[in-house]
Amino acid sequence: MPQVRYFAGARAAAGGVREELADATSLDELVTELTTRHGERLAVVLKAASFLVDGLACHDRQAALPAGATVDVLPPFAGG
Repeated sequence: MPQVRYFAGARAAAGGVREELADATSLDELVTELTTRHGERLAVVLKAASFLVDGLACHDRQAALPAGATVDVLPPFAGG
């Protein structure tokens, strides 16, 4: 079960939640679960967000998440 950590605008869109556990085996599943949990505001952020899985950028949203992974949700930042 991955631990999700929200940063900046992603944290605000998740209602101020800093960290939570999710029951997902891929980033696609994670995005679906988090959207269901927190709503459309977070869904918009997740569409443009970058994800770090255990500190490494992950661009393949269908790749399997390692057991106990930490997933950082990084929204787009100004200028980038």
